Amino acid sequence: MNSIKEKQTEESPHVEDVSVVISGCDTGDARMVFDALRAAFTTDRASVDVPKKLAERRPTAWVATVDVTEERVVSGPVSLGGPVSIDVQGGYWAVERLRRSLAHAFDVRVVGTVSGDQEEEVRLRLKSRES
Repeated sequence: MNSIKEKQTEESPHVEDVSVVISGCDTGDARMVFDALRAAFTTDRASVDVPKKLAERRPTAWVATVDVTEERVVSGPVSLGGPVSIDVQGGYWAVERLRRSLAHAFDVRVVGTVSGDQEEEVRLRLKSRES
């Protein structure tokens, strides 16, 4: 008997889930990025799951899993207080789809990549997009 995930893999050659880690920014900017992701795709972070800083002296990272199977339109530029670095990991197709979608809301620059056999990890730098 096939599991749901095995069935999805048989039907689609692409891995649709992307792990997203946001760190090194304030909670408001993290929330803006999660809101943009939630507007474009299905994610495991509810809108009431607001990023919080848990420790003042330790770095905080916020994590979400994004399903890029169905893409919705992002309404336009989103303002950030400063640059935000995010690490995304998933299949090549899925990571590229997420990156292109974020480009509707932010100025997106790839600042590093690690490639594997079927997945890649990419560090993206997001800034407010000029209107």
